[in-house]
Amino acid sequence: MIRPWIVPLIVLLSCAKSPENFKHDTSPGTYPWSYEPAGKHTEKFSFAVVGDLHSGEREGVFEIAVEQLNLLKPALVLSVGDLVDGGTEDTSKLRKQFDFFDQRANKLTAPFFHVVGNHDITNLIMRNFWEQRYGRRYYHFIYNNVLFLILDSEDYNEERIQQIFEARAEAIKVLDGPNPADARQMDYFKMPERTTGEIGAEQSAYFEKVIADNPQVRWTFLFMHKPVWKRERDGNLSRIEAALGSRNYTVINGHLHDYSYTQRNGRDYIMVATTSGGQNALSQNAFDHIMWITMDENGPSIANLRLDGILNKEGKIPLGGDSLCFQASRCR
Repeated sequence: MIRPWIVPLIVLLSCAKSPENFKHDTSPGTYPWSYEPAGKHTEKFSFAVVGDLHSGEREGVFEIAVEQLNLLKPALVLSVGDLVDGGTEDTSKLRKQFDFFDQRANKLTAPFFHVVGNHDITNLIMRNFWEQRYGRRYYHFIYNNVLFLILDSEDYNEERIQQIFEARAEAIKVLDGPNPADARQMDYFKMPERTTGEIGAEQSAYFEKVIADNPQVRWTFLFMHKPVWKRERDGNLSRIEAALGSRNYTVINGHLHDYSYTQRNGRDYIMVATTSGGQNALSQNAFDHIMWITMDENGPSIANLRLDGILNKEGKIPLGGDSLCFQASRCR
């Protein structure tokens, strides 16, 4: 016999809404991720971060990283930008470059979240191409009550992005010529945006609102390509840092292809190295790796897994990777 009070309790429990594990404010249509993560809400999960693919992508390395990520089975995979070589206004070339990247990234068994780098939007045509293909250049999402802020560190006005593009093109001509050292005296190498990027006022205001609207998240991660937090003038990360206040957060960027760790405001600011991008043969901190982050009730646990140390069940690097070099300083 079912007691009278049991029925309404069953109905109440069946109607109770479980916590959403993935939330965002991106309009339906084009999304900056490969597909939406599935699964139930959980306090503990792991996700991965890949470093720069360009400048100077080395053949076969990113493909190996994809195979290794599929062995590790993260819930999400994020990037720090520079997914393609870019540097062109020819949309047919751009389509070919991004098709090649997506063809490889789509082999991941976890959803891939795009972060824009300077190689991905070198000019206005590339910026428009990105927005048509992937949607927003900066955005946010919440996964298992962890807030992810995805920034665009190439957030210049139209006039400035064109100036940077033209100066870069002139510098590349000299770099490819008989006297590459002369390029260091050119305008492009004197531009602060070359190393630190910029966050526009509208983007800062967007993230200020996102932070204010989500005060109860258990951690916040900021992903960007260039270390815009190093920028000394307006357009740096200061407004977003001020909005974050005393909450727990971690900043992750790429761009310089050299791993570094900094504590700022009592928080971790980490620059990842590469996942197939060009490397400085004189640096011990230039290597191919995957950053592995596990979230639990105590916060994030961050480990760096070198690609030459992630072996399959046969004890080998996948896809014949034993024959490749994953740290230029060891292969001179």
